[in-house]
Amino acid sequence: MIDTNGKTWADLLRSYDVSEATSARLVRALVAAEVSSLAFCRLLDRWARGEPDPTTPGRREAALRRAAERAETALAGLEIPLGRFLLELEPDGVEGRSWYGEPGPGEVLEWGDVLRRAGVSACPNRVAQAYLELAVLVRALQGLATSARVGSPPVRSALWAGLFDLRENLYGGAVDDLRALAA
Repeated sequence: MIDTNGKTWADLLRSYDVSEATSARLVRALVAAEVSSLAFCRLLDRWARGEPDPTTPGRREAALRRAAERAETALAGLEIPLGRFLLELEPDGVEGRSWYGEPGPGEVLEWGDVLRRAGVSACPNRVAQAYLELAVLVRALQGLATSARVGSPPVRSALWAGLFDLRENLYGGAVDDLRALAA
């Protein structure tokens, strides 16, 4: 039976033995990253469905640059709070396994045709990589929210491993791709 107690991923993160200040900074940074990631992915999803929004290629190009810039800025603001949280959270014993799964088939798309139809000249490989990593971040946060609602949080070592993996993926390429797309 699912307990719909209204808990969120933010409540779950605060429940670990990490200082309140560190948890609060991480939650604020993750909210910004989640919002900007969703905006970036939803913009591209609309284009993939053939919805020409904004209405002209020039505006679509500008919309992609703005969405990439916002996501890159949010991820830049996440780096220090996430690193601090990982430092305070670090488990004493065995390393855990990440609590979220690999990208699904819906998250791995060829963006070249979509971008051409939209009249946007961005590098499809950079778009694909940025989209994939941002979608994984959003899905991971949704997984934490589900864990919080059903009262089944990941063990400390699994939370640490998952957050560490997210950090490595985001800062191992996604930030650079977003920066290039925003330029």
